[in-house]
Amino acid sequence: MLPGHRVWTCAAVALGLALALKTSAGSDAPRPRPNFLLLMADDLGIGDVGCYGNTTIRTPNIDQLAEDGVKLTHHIAAASVCTPSRAAFLTGRYPIRSGMISYNGYRVVQWAGAAGGLPPGEITFAKILKERGYTTGLIGKWHLGLNCRSPRDHCHHPLSHGFDHFYGMPFSLMGDCLRWELSEKRVGLQHKLGLCFHILAFAAVTLAAGRLTHLLPISWVPAVLVALLAAVVFLISHFLGDLLVHADCFLMRNHAITEQPMRFERTTSLLLEEVSSFLKRNKDGPFLLFVSFLHVHIPLVTTKDFLGRSQHGLYGDNVEEMDWMVGRILGSLEEEGLSGSTLVYFTSDHGGSLESQLGGHQYGGWNGVHKGGKGMGGWEGGIRVPGLLHWPGVLPAGRVIPEPTSLMDIFPTVVRLAGGQVPQDRVIDGHDLWPLLRGTAGHSEHEFLFHYCEHLVHAARWNQREGGRVWKVHFMTPVFQPEGAGACYGRGVCPCSGDNVTRHDPPLLFDLERDPGERQVLTPDTEPAFHAVVSRLRREVEAHRRELKHDVFQQLGTYLNTWRPWLQPCCGTFPLCWCSPQEDPR
Repeated sequence: MLPGHRVWTCAAVALGLALALKTSAGSDAPRPRPNFLLLMADDLGIGDVGCYGNTTIRTPNIDQLAEDGVKLTHHIAAASVCTPSRAAFLTGRYPIRSGMISYNGYRVVQWAGAAGGLPPGEITFAKILKERGYTTGLIGKWHLGLNCRSPRDHCHHPLSHGFDHFYGMPFSLMGDCLRWELSEKRVGLQHKLGLCFHILAFAAVTLAAGRLTHLLPISWVPAVLVALLAAVVFLISHFLGDLLVHADCFLMRNHAITEQPMRFERTTSLLLEEVSSFLKRNKDGPFLLFVSFLHVHIPLVTTKDFLGRSQHGLYGDNVEEMDWMVGRILGSLEEEGLSGSTLVYFTSDHGGSLESQLGGHQYGGWNGVHKGGKGMGGWEGGIRVPGLLHWPGVLPAGRVIPEPTSLMDIFPTVVRLAGGQVPQDRVIDGHDLWPLLRGTAGHSEHEFLFHYCEHLVHAARWNQREGGRVWKVHFMTPVFQPEGAGACYGRGVCPCSGDNVTRHDPPLLFDLERDPGERQVLTPDTEPAFHAVVSRLRREVEAHRRELKHDVFQQLGTYLNTWRPWLQPCCGTFPLCWCSPQEDPR
């Protein structure tokens, strides 16, 4: 490291220490502008991490962040699936405000070639920090859309949302990328295509028989055309696995596709090299780097060095490899002399997937004592996530904060620490965490939090500060299958509405301080405050719903969330989409 960089680092550390010693400092006190390193796992259960109680999966690097920093134990995602949760994280707003919801079960962006995504008018913390002179980067998963009308308009692309640099998957890792039996799309689509083929084949045979027997006064043309269409459907169904791998499983650098399809054996090393390169290029700061891991989403791509190392099969191996990646990234930060001037944050986008089971093996996460998991709009296991913040010399080591906080809080926290202003032309649902982190505030600013499943409020919580209670009501819950199970086994995720969802009137009431696992339903007989609590939460939900704008177009509905061939990103001439890492335009 050059002497000039040592001077810069020492100065930043000194400023941080000076800030830490000012006991009267509040959230608006002068503070140095730090760098930001935001780390987000994909589908990680809160119970998979050592510092949150796991004793059998080794996560020493993540645990060190907790030991040397601040641990949030009541940290909540704004949604229990990827796309809406990430939209809320970047914007500080409930997903319904930006239209990142649907009404028909399409809960995430379904295709890289779909038209839906994070609307251009949304303001991310990256956009504000870029205006404040920060260099901003995103490495890893995006899953918030790409294009609107043409394959190169990039209206939803990270570079259109404030990031100077992007390297990673614009879509999401999924089982179909490795043709797993645990399939997000392939199996369902093949079933529909198979049904369509049989209908068309039957129609072709019927038309041909009618023509041969002269029972139908038609030419051969209809029979031939229907037979050809049936053949096309059959071929699409047969090659669907290959088509999906090329359509969705690719890497981009900024606007250029660098690898289509992905060669997963080297993806981890490519992402780590990209992080190291970004830190080297921008060590003079200030910078914001969002590392959005592909781990630990199925198909659990794991390098040979970590296979078979854990006590929990492939999933445990993948978690331990991600922890190693965290260690490598923090090591790069240290090597560049940036540890003392960088606020590091670690979380997951939502809870672990309980339904990711196959052949008696569990390929999804563990959510600790919390009931439910990924895809369940209200149950705590789907939305309670790790929250670790680390800034040596500024944030106190070993502090544990049990107050309710949200992924949406990162938006105002980062913006204000960078010297920016939170937008005044829209509702921001997140709150600045700085007073809580520094210990100058005893309670979270969140009095009420609303838990959505698509467009429906499935649950809500009340942080009753004066009584020291955190109440939670469930208006709707999914019907677990089979009966008595703890998840919706046999399907990808639990539904948000329909016959497999139970509506509760009165709603289920829990006291999360005494019952974080949501096992004991409170009743008027067991809880004197039952009616008062339920009534208050009903009123707050109604008030919240009234102040929502109803002219926001839903981005994840059928219209924008269906594959459009003309929007399909392709590094060759469609449909011959093929390029190798050697063609990466660095």
